[in-house]
Amino acid sequence: MAPLIALIASFLVFRLLGLAGWTYMNDWHTSLQGAVAVMFLLTASAHWGRRRPDLVRMVPPSLPQPELLVTLTGLLELAGAVGILLPATSSLASVLLVILLILMFPANVRAARERLTIAGALTPRLIPRTLMQLLFLAAVWLAG
Repeated sequence: MAPLIALIASFLVFRLLGLAGWTYMNDWHTSLQGAVAVMFLLTASAHWGRRRPDLVRMVPPSLPQPELLVTLTGLLELAGAVGILLPATSSLASVLLVILLILMFPANVRAARERLTIAGALTPRLIPRTLMQLLFLAAVWLAG
C-alpha cells in the first residue's frame, strides 16, 4: 500500500509545485515521471534493511537464490527510478520497468495467497494487489 500512497501523493505534490510556479513540474507527464521515481526509490529501499527478509520470503520457491534476486531487483528499481527522470532514457526505462513489474508480480501473488507480511503488516489480498499492479503498470508506461 505504501508504494501506491507514494505514487499518488508525490504526483499531487509535484503537480501542486508546478501550478505554484515550478515550471519544470508544470505538466502532468513530468510530475508522473517524478512520482514513478519516488515510488521506485521507496520500493528499492525495502530491498536492504529490516524489510529485506520479508521480500526474500516472497520470492517463489521455484526461483534460485532469492537473496540475490532481491538485491538485483532493488538495484534495477534504483536504476529505473533514475532512468525514468532522464529524457534520453525515460522511454527505455519505462519499458524495462514494466517488464520488471511483470516479472516480480509472481512474488506479490505468493505474498497475497500465503498472507505474508512486510514489516509486520499483511500484504494486500490478490484482487486489490492486482488492481494496484495494473495502476503501477499504467503509471510507468505513461511516464515513459
